[in-house]
Amino acid sequence: MVLRLNNLGSAKWIMDQRFNGLQPIDVYHKELAHVEPSEHSEALQNVHTLVRKTFVLEEHVSEALLQLTADDYYKVYVNGQFVGQGPAQSNYYHYYYNKYDVSEYLQQGDNIIAVHVYYHGLISRSYNSGDYRQGLLAELSVNGSTQVHTDKTWKYTTAEEYGPTSVIGYNTQFLENIDSRLQLNGWRERGFDDSGWLFAWEHLEDDHLLVLQPTPTLSVYEIKPQQVKRIDEGYLIDFGHEITGQFTMKAHGQSGQTIEVRCGEELLPDQRVRYQMRCNCTYQEIWTLSGERDELEFYDYKAFRYVEVIAEDESALQPETFAAIVRHYPLDEKACQFESSNPLLNSIWSICANGITYGTQENYVDCPSREKGQYLGDNTVITHAHAYVSGDLRMIRKAIEDFALLSSRVCPGLMAVAPGHFMQEIADFSLQWPMQLLQYYKLSGDREFLESMYPVAEQMMDYFDRYKRQDGLLDSVNDKWNLVDWPENARDGYDFSLKKGHIEGCHNVINAFYYGALQSMSDIREELQMPRRDDLEVFCASFRHAFYRPDQKLFVDAEGSEHASLHANVLPLLFGLAPEEAVTSIVGLIRTKRFSCGVYMAYFVLKALAAAKEYELLYDLIVSDDLHSWGNMVKEGATTCYEAWSKELKWNTSLCHPWASAPIPLFIEEIVGLKPASPGWEKVSFEPHLPDSLREIRLSFRVPAGEVQFELKDGLISLNVPEGVAVVKQVG
Repeated sequence: MVLRLNNLGSAKWIMDQRFNGLQPIDVYHKELAHVEPSEHSEALQNVHTLVRKTFVLEEHVSEALLQLTADDYYKVYVNGQFVGQGPAQSNYYHYYYNKYDVSEYLQQGDNIIAVHVYYHGLISRSYNSGDYRQGLLAELSVNGSTQVHTDKTWKYTTAEEYGPTSVIGYNTQFLENIDSRLQLNGWRERGFDDSGWLFAWEHLEDDHLLVLQPTPTLSVYEIKPQQVKRIDEGYLIDFGHEITGQFTMKAHGQSGQTIEVRCGEELLPDQRVRYQMRCNCTYQEIWTLSGERDELEFYDYKAFRYVEVIAEDESALQPETFAAIVRHYPLDEKACQFESSNPLLNSIWSICANGITYGTQENYVDCPSREKGQYLGDNTVITHAHAYVSGDLRMIRKAIEDFALLSSRVCPGLMAVAPGHFMQEIADFSLQWPMQLLQYYKLSGDREFLESMYPVAEQMMDYFDRYKRQDGLLDSVNDKWNLVDWPENARDGYDFSLKKGHIEGCHNVINAFYYGALQSMSDIREELQMPRRDDLEVFCASFRHAFYRPDQKLFVDAEGSEHASLHANVLPLLFGLAPEEAVTSIVGLIRTKRFSCGVYMAYFVLKALAAAKEYELLYDLIVSDDLHSWGNMVKEGATTCYEAWSKELKWNTSLCHPWASAPIPLFIEEIVGLKPASPGWEKVSFEPHLPDSLREIRLSFRVPAGEVQFELKDGLISLNVPEGVAVVKQVG
């Protein structure tokens, strides 16, 4: 496969010769399909490859563009300086590449491009790997003409310092026990002797189909600890809050001396790092020194706040060099600013915003520790919050497209994870994709994208039609997991067997989400000036007949059940399936049960209360300090929002899980009352529902037209919107 850039040249896919001639493994299949697992060589897992190309520039550099990609991942350096890393994970039939302006790194005379390529080799949510597709593709143009491109003149070797290891998470990553005695120092610099390296192998029949990554590459920067404390045999390091990235330091000790590095999200009661983490990751690694002044450079990233550094000879440690290399999607901290007179609300906002920041990598991740996967249902909450926290809609657009273009090829009903080679399907999540598409359109006004995605949405809805019975309800949707909520103990006793692959019968939540998808499709067709369909009214009648109990004025969980869970009532209230007579009863149920659900379903609880205009209860739940609340996370010391309401409420809780970020969009849209009144915020709807207890609020966030500013002070409200944007509704 040839990548042609600007019609000026061509780059060839180059690879480690050990992968040459290996037939790519087909990893794609329906989750419940019986597929014999493919054998993958253990020797070709966790492969770190160093690649170099030296070249001479005769002319002064006025402009230079480096375009490249790698499978699975790269970190690229020019003349010893770090340039960037990527690409965003993607499938080989829609594979991302990146562009960098590298003019500031080049010089007349000798130059070097150095790339650290990583191949994971396992089936997981974190990398698209385990398929024997490995290698690098790159091209550099200088002053408008191609200077170098990948071919068989590039040289490579294996990075041998990554020693015996183990896997953590759900095949998420390999621990990095680094032996600096085997490290090739200076390999990224000009003048390094690579005469003993191998020449790269050209893969002329590679099947990667390349697409320019539509989002910027990661923001990567160094921070210093907020506190360093002496402990037995070493140091305890606190970065002040949860971060994503790598710990780094320098040391100078005897050759063969070892240093143990432990990372964790929290401390144990004895104030040591809990490196055997709740989330099924053990962040414990051994660094072996060379005898020279060594620098610790981990490759993959972790989610952590605390680090312990332990050495038998502490004189080798250089605590002044302790630091973290932080990584996440680029975020301007001024894009969204918030402060109120309620300290608890401020803390809740902070942990949710931090969860969004560190949980947004090259794609949205369910958690940056155990899985590192982008889940479709999680994205309903995450994308909504990220739109306000970042003011940047590019990642949302990419996420919607990831599921449309990457997962629909495996199943037109969409997969639950994309990108990623882990084949998982969740029906509830698939049915939220049209809602996400419509939400993005409202925020962006991107009609062209809406039109391009519409056929995928129709195809997805057609897929679920196979489960429709005569009355229009879905029955026995058993080829995908029916989640309802997670973890299992957060389902409020939902009275229906949800065993994966064995769904028998007709239940409430899957049908409520199906109706929500029908509503979104109807709205999308109206926006695109297509004929509306009349199946909503018929479906509503069937839904009420199956699940509504007029004597209780509540909905039950399933046909044949008399149990009225929180979940079975919240969604009908949100989507308008509940008759008017039931609204008071359902709100009363929410008032009693409060968050008898997981943090994911809490988003829909708050949305349902807004639909019922129950703003007082909505705000009360946001700032509650019940066991099931964001206030409880704050009490437990959270600096990013959790996977569950409490550390103890899930057996493998991640302490950074952005699907718990619902307070941000709900507070802005329903309490402050600011929403787009027309696509792209060309008009702003303003209908505040402010509680009397809030005396002051300062809020600003970015929309496509500019910045929206809101302030409450001394009982007076001020609102500033971008020039040319009309405020169409105001209640004061």
